[in-house]
Amino acid sequence: MWPVRGIAEHAYCPRLFYYMTVEGVFVPSADTEAGAGVHRRVDRPSAGVAEPAAKSKRSKPSTVEALEYHDCEPERPRSVRSLALTSERLGVTATLDLAEIEGARAVPVEYRKGRPKRSGIVSDPTDEMFDEPELLPVPEPWPTDRVQIGLQVLLLEEAGYTVPEAYLYYAAERLRLRVQVDEALRSFALAELEAAKRAAEGPRPPPLVNDPRCPRCSLQPICLPDEINHQRLTALTVEGAPADATDELTPRKLWPPRDDGIHVVLQREGIRVGVRGQSVRVTDKEGRLVRDLPLANIESLAVLGGVQVSTQALTVFAEHEVPVAFLTAAGRLVAMMDPLGPTSAAVRAAQVRGLDRKEKALELARAVTLAKIANQRTLLMRNHAGLPARAASDLQECAAAAERAASIDELRGHEGHAAAIYFSHFAGMFKEGVREIAERFDANGRQRRPPPDPVNAVLSFGYSMLTNECVAASRLASLEPTLGTLHATRPGRPALALDLMEPFRPLIADSVAVSAFNRGELTEGHFLDTAAGCALTDAGRKGFFSAYGRRMDTEVTHPVFEYRLSYRRMLMLHARLIAAWLLGEVPTLAFLTTR
Repeated sequence: MWPVRGIAEHAYCPRLFYYMTVEGVFVPSADTEAGAGVHRRVDRPSAGVAEPAAKSKRSKPSTVEALEYHDCEPERPRSVRSLALTSERLGVTATLDLAEIEGARAVPVEYRKGRPKRSGIVSDPTDEMFDEPELLPVPEPWPTDRVQIGLQVLLLEEAGYTVPEAYLYYAAERLRLRVQVDEALRSFALAELEAAKRAAEGPRPPPLVNDPRCPRCSLQPICLPDEINHQRLTALTVEGAPADATDELTPRKLWPPRDDGIHVVLQREGIRVGVRGQSVRVTDKEGRLVRDLPLANIESLAVLGGVQVSTQALTVFAEHEVPVAFLTAAGRLVAMMDPLGPTSAAVRAAQVRGLDRKEKALELARAVTLAKIANQRTLLMRNHAGLPARAASDLQECAAAAERAASIDELRGHEGHAAAIYFSHFAGMFKEGVREIAERFDANGRQRRPPPDPVNAVLSFGYSMLTNECVAASRLASLEPTLGTLHATRPGRPALALDLMEPFRPLIADSVAVSAFNRGELTEGHFLDTAAGCALTDAGRKGFFSAYGRRMDTEVTHPVFEYRLSYRRMLMLHARLIAAWLLGEVPTLAFLTTR
């Protein structure tokens, strides 16, 4: 059964309909909350309503939920709120905001938070302030509202009611607008219903081009209309398309919405996490309050070591689609509570089919490798005062060789060669005050299991946290984190998340390590040398998370789209672009590189 509200969304934007109704993606915004406020009263169901007297008891082509109506005067129609109707024949279901029922006669009233559409002019002879009547725009329903009220009329008629008229109540103007019920309204609603059913069969409709509806849409960061159109325009330009075609597709510069979400990391032993009302309460071992956080602002939660999270809190986080990552004290991702939110089967299917093709898999692996080598080279050139010129040219040659690689194995060889060059000069980015730490790293080189020195410990910890971020970004983009390309698929390895992470290793984890030591946020006293390797102390982890959090919140300009996003939002953007590329919505991949 298709919800009538979803069919109305198709009249507004087919792509929005596909995301919300087919894939189940919904993101609240100020507009949706305002709409919920307008509907608050009519969303409370009435107590009951009888079937129309004219309707035969033997014939039930649709379902009317038993809802009682409130007491009213006999000569007045009964106002029934939240009347649920379903039609097997049409394949639709709806919950009417309000229906004024009098015997077999019913008048639907749909509440809208905004204003009606206004076109044309009408004279107002009652205005005595002017010598001539003022010309006022004529209010009329928006196409989405006509579809919704039209389908409600059809549902009521199939339930056995006579519907002589319908109304739309626009709360912004307190205007009750009459809608004429005729064959034109019914035909318009049925045509939109059939169009929506065809669109639901896939593929996902393309985004609108330079449409004024996009900037206010809460799904804009997911839909990426201007980013996708930018990539499509690039492909048309390369292919030599006519100028009029490229002019029509030229996207505007759309600034992404602000992100004020809270990303919580808890690592103190014995800390407990619970919920009370709309707050997340963090308490210590004795039950004393440590922090009280607004639930609505939390976007993710990561807990390390012996931090306790109540089952009630986990349930609330799942309901609000807040991912919870459980990590060891060393930062290794052990498990993740993945809320059962919407997952696009089309994206997952496209990922399996696409990455099973060698040329497609190589294209993704090459894109992330080239971006990683470019960012490694940039980081060295920025921070290594005595970097040999040969090192920069060698990395450039590795990138050129990677671009020509004919297989993933060959590409991995060039990526490994670039990493060896990069880490052989890594210690040169540390200042004189931390030369002893830098020399230990230089002597050991890059080692993971176990990390033998403080720099390796911080790099491993940073890569673990970055992996957690990339797994969450992949899941939110409906990608399967375990199916990658550059990283071979193995049990328990989030291969695609590791692929997504490659361009960001130098920009985030490596940069955090260099800056934290150079600024004195991390020192020798923040580490313990044990038989299991070098590890961060509690104070060391606190210093690391301070530097890591600042880096993730740092805004950087995308070299292609030319807008600024935080690094955390960049991860999400690139995950969604990979999904769009797998679906064929964008022809090429553009990963973040800095100068």
